[in-house]
Amino acid sequence: MKKSILSIVAIATLSTTFAQIPNASFETWTTVGSYETPDGWSTMNPTTNVASVYTATKGSPGNVGSYYLKLTSKTVGPTVVNGVAVSGVIDPVTMQPKSGFAYTGQPVSLTGKWQHMIMGSSQGSVSAMLTKWNSTTHQRETIATATQTLSGMAMSWSSFIINFTYTSSNVPDSAIILLAASGSAPTNNDYLYVDGLAFTGSVAGLPTIGSINSSINVFPNPTSDIVKVEINGSASKTATIELLDMKGAVISSKEVEVMNGTVLHTIDAKGLSKGQYIVKITSSEAVEERKIVIE
Repeated sequence: MKKSILSIVAIATLSTTFAQIPNASFETWTTVGSYETPDGWSTMNPTTNVASVYTATKGSPGNVGSYYLKLTSKTVGPTVVNGVAVSGVIDPVTMQPKSGFAYTGQPVSLTGKWQHMIMGSSQGSVSAMLTKWNSTTHQRETIATATQTLSGMAMSWSSFIINFTYTSSNVPDSAIILLAASGSAPTNNDYLYVDGLAFTGSVAGLPTIGSINSSINVFPNPTSDIVKVEINGSASKTATIELLDMKGAVISSKEVEVMNGTVLHTIDAKGLSKGQYIVKITSSEAVEERKIVIE
């Protein structure tokens, strides 16, 4: 079966778009009470400020320019708060992005400079997501993701390149970058220093992704155990149904037959963490996505 899997083996231009990421080299900061915050970025400082602890601070000199961002996981009371930063708005409870910034490019990679080290065993990460608002489904669809878990340590400035994997040929309207000093189990003083971020290159030759020529209904939404995928097809064909997290990682996958008529398929969602997920249906013709919530 021909699959529209769009992992990038793409033609790249040599263009580099530093200006498209707000405050990409962390040169501008705003003083808020007793701490500083990098313009265009959200951190946990407003939350940890009550304990006079700050997980995001300004470092100097920068690898690019005068300053850089220092993210350090810190003990606050009985817990360790992950040193995280989001290029947009962060949810202070989940420490996950709520929104990003306007962006309409189709880059090959997220690049930059970093230093990092962990004191325990839970490595941090750098990730980016390109999305587009779907005015038909009234949901935000994922266009591409780029994620790299930190490995080992880098105690001097090193360059990184994280390639995007595209699941849609649609042009995005927004981007989110998430920087994290620790993984799911932060240790005090885990750190990630970042400078000189950029989206680089431009993909070419992405196949057009349109309708599968079927009526697709994903329900119930939200759900807690079973996701039902109803496909009302106009012709017989083979398709792949995948369940992905919001970073684009595949949780489950199966091939199904799409018949002339209505066919119901199910996805087991028991045991999954609460949050948003993507149901992706891929045929030889096209790819379609539906967002669901597991509660």
